[in-house]
Parts: sequence; structure tokens; C-alpha cells
Amino acid sequence: MSELSSTPAAGPTLTKVADAAATTRRPSPVAQPRMGAARWWREVGWRHVVGVAMLVFSLFPVLYIISAAFNPLGSVVSTGIIPRAFSLENFDKLFSTTSFERWLLNSLLVATVVTVFQVFCSSLAAYAFSRLRFRGRRGGLLTLLLIQMFPQFLALVAIYQMFTTIGDVVPSIGLNTIAGYMLVLSAGALGQVWLIKGFFDAVPKDLDEAATVDGAGHVTIFFRILLPLLRPILVVTGLLAFIGVINDFLMASIFLRDDSAKTVVIGLYGIIDADRSNNLGLFAAGALITAVPVVVLFQVAQRYIVGGITVGAVKG
Repeated sequence: MSELSSTPAAGPTLTKVADAAATTRRPSPVAQPRMGAARWWREVGWRHVVGVAMLVFSLFPVLYIISAAFNPLGSVVSTGIIPRAFSLENFDKLFSTTSFERWLLNSLLVATVVTVFQVFCSSLAAYAFSRLRFRGRRGGLLTLLLIQMFPQFLALVAIYQMFTTIGDVVPSIGLNTIAGYMLVLSAGALGQVWLIKGFFDAVPKDLDEAATVDGAGHVTIFFRILLPLLRPILVVTGLLAFIGVINDFLMASIFLRDDSAKTVVIGLYGIIDADRSNNLGLFAAGALITAVPVVVLFQVAQRYIVGGITVGAVKG
């Protein structure tokens, strides 16, 4: 009876002994040798130097533009990295002596409308190329890729003659009109198909099949099931399209001549082209204001950018 009564008490003791023995048998971590200065420089240090040098190289023009924008003299000779004086005179002169407000509104209107149109059309085409199987599918994708390899200015003469004729019939969408300019830029509506298609290919087709079993059609699958999942890639493609449209110079310089129809890029170019030495401050102030919408969009959509690019890069 004494042996049986002592058995339960010995159980925890044996367990503790076994745990202690297992702990003692664990190999102790080996101390890593300290990296020497020469090895650290070969493997890590030079990368820091290159990173800092590239950061300084990229920030130099930004700091120069900021300094020129707040420099009251506003000339090339008096502008440096560190402004000698601080004033809002260039901003006041920009709004009082030019049509900058109109230029900025034109640019934002064109960029917003064209971006929405391009992203929407590219999404529809990407869904068709990713989910449907039809004759000419592969040839169509390769054709889109081939067209994007040619620069846009190759078609400028043909586009100019075309819209000159269109303007004679329908003046509201001819040359020197915002509507005609937006129509030309909307011709590149399928420029983001490959990137969005890569995102579609990464979404399992089981979602489509389950929705089809429940009676959903292609419109319901696209708008109610897949479109919410497209948010990261739509943000990325929208940013790329927005920046490309708002920075367009070549097409806008041919289509838009009147001061009231100019975009901000053409208007600022006219300012700096009139007097490159003394109008630097006005140009810098306008460039600084123009960069604000793009920076705000990047900050708002920052959490979608990396995920959208990496997922959209999946090979289809």
C-alpha cells in the first residue's frame, strides 16, 4: 500500500527530472564571430555609401526647385540649394499674372477623366483575356504589346491631320479643345492590360466557378466578385496613368494653343521659355504646386502600391 500511495507523488518529480535532462542536452548557441571592418565594408558598407549618394543625387533637383520657388528674386543667378531669403512673392505673381488656376484645373480634369476611362477599359479587356478563351486571344495580347513598343510621337502627324478635319465638322472635339485632347489620350485605354491581366491570373478561378454555379454571369462576376479584389492593381495602374497624363507635353503642345485651353505643363513651359533667366521662380512655384496632387495620391495609395505591383507581375 505504501508503494502504491507513493507512485502518484513520484510522477511530477520524474517529469521535472526529464525536463531538466532535456534542457541540459540542448546545444548552447555558438557565438558568432564579430565582423571585421574590412569584411563589413566589402559586404555591407559600400551599399550604404551608394544609397546615400543616390539619395543626394535625387534630392538635389527637388531642393533646388523648392529654393527657387521661395526665392523672391527668382532668377537663375540668385538661386541656390539654400535660399538667401524666404518669400511667397513667386506664388502671388504666378496666380496674379498668369492663368495658372485655369491650367491646373484643365490638367486635373483631363488626368482624372482619362485615368478613369483607361483603367476601366483596361480592366474589362484584362478580364476577357484572362478568363475567356476565344480565337485570336494570344494574337491580341501580342498585338497590344507590340503597339506599346512604338513611341506615341510617330503618329502625331496623322493625328494632327485627322483632328484638323474632325474640327471642321465638329468644332467641340477638334484641335485646341480639351475634349479633343482627352479623346486622343483615351486612345491608349488598353495600355494597362498586361499588368491587370497578371493580377487576374493570380486570382483563383474557383471563385468564378462558384459564382457561375449560383447563377451569376460575367457582369456579376466582374463587378461584384473580382472588382473588389482588384483594388491594389487598380490603384497602381491609376497612379501610372494619372502621372503619365498630367506630365504629357508632346501631344498637349500640338493640340492646345489657346491660353484658356492649356494644361499646366504647357503653361509652365511658356513661362520659362519667355525668359529662362528671370522666370525661374515662377516656373518653380508652379512645378511645386503641380507636384502636390501627385504626392497626395501617393500618400493615400501607399499601402496598395507594393502589393499591386508584385501581384500584377505574375506571368500569365
